[in-house]
Amino acid sequence: MPTEDGAGADLRHHGDAEVRDDGSALVDLAVNVRTGTPPDWLRERIAESLTALAAYPDGRAARAAVAARHGVGADRVLLTAGAAEAFVLLARALKVRRPVVVHPQFTEPEAALRDAGHSVDRVLLRAEDGFRLDAAAVPEEADLVVIGNPTNPTSVLHPAATLVRLARRGRTLVVDEAFMDAVPGEREALAGRTDVPGLVVLRSLTKTWGLAGLRIGYLLAAEETVAELARAQPLWPVSTPALAAARACVTPRALAEAAHAAHRIAADRAHLVAGLSAFAARGVRVAEPAEGPFVLVRIADAAGVRRRLRDLGYAVRRGDTFPGLGADWVRVAVRDRTTTDGLLRALHSALPAPADSPTRPAPHLAAPASH
Repeated sequence: MPTEDGAGADLRHHGDAEVRDDGSALVDLAVNVRTGTPPDWLRERIAESLTALAAYPDGRAARAAVAARHGVGADRVLLTAGAAEAFVLLARALKVRRPVVVHPQFTEPEAALRDAGHSVDRVLLRAEDGFRLDAAAVPEEADLVVIGNPTNPTSVLHPAATLVRLARRGRTLVVDEAFMDAVPGEREALAGRTDVPGLVVLRSLTKTWGLAGLRIGYLLAAEETVAELARAQPLWPVSTPALAAARACVTPRALAEAAHAAHRIAADRAHLVAGLSAFAARGVRVAEPAEGPFVLVRIADAAGVRRRLRDLGYAVRRGDTFPGLGADWVRVAVRDRTTTDGLLRALHSALPAPADSPTRPAPHLAAPASH
């Protein structure tokens, strides 16, 4: 059901808050950046760009490279300082009367819209429906609709056909595909589609390639939309090193590496889900099917469990700052099996013991990972 309640959830809380300051020594399962990144070859490409810092950034080559990667013209691409900048541009530049954000999802789109003075309606997807979208729940009069795919934090991958049903003349449909390159085959992707009216697709290069500190992303949209958003950007919005990274991350070599990583993430996610499901008798429920590089988990006394996990060396993302979720949810990033096994051992200790089995043994897992 649509709601217009802007109170409650802290829209500015993000996963990095869990690992700042005294959390910096924790095993980070709160942030969704792929571990072991950026790879050496990407670091080298970025380092090579530093010799050109005296010149103003020229984004034409990077823009053309991104356009070629998606099979569209360069005038359909806008490079941004991370995908998050695109939400600010959309909120400030587009003339919309009734924006709708489909939650639970990344909270920055709504925060940017509210900061720009918009009154925002929410469509809240329900856990009992698997957080699946019913296109009919979106008000017909909405002229801006924002949805993630796969969605952060639910890890739901919505069918492309369902999303397309949201499109219509006079409406801007924003699909945040920041984690789509972590989906094997990028199935259900809309990036590169030019037949969907009002479609804007956002992509991030920071998650898969470990570039959160560099800030690089892009959006794909109709030429007139790109031009309107570009006018709202400051001059030279993307730095020369970020432009070099953009070009490097859309080469055939990089795309092949990302595709391999997506399959590895899927296997590691299956291991994580299986391990979490072993705690079902202790009140742990995983939102399934999960398709992103993270899973959403329902746990009784999640706040207490999260604190105890921190004491044991692990940081997970609180879920109560996402509209539509409550205090009994956490988001857990997918990591390698050794790291996951360490988390599961810690979770065994952090969960309240069942009343009928206070000495239940921990699951059989690999040797502990060093923190």
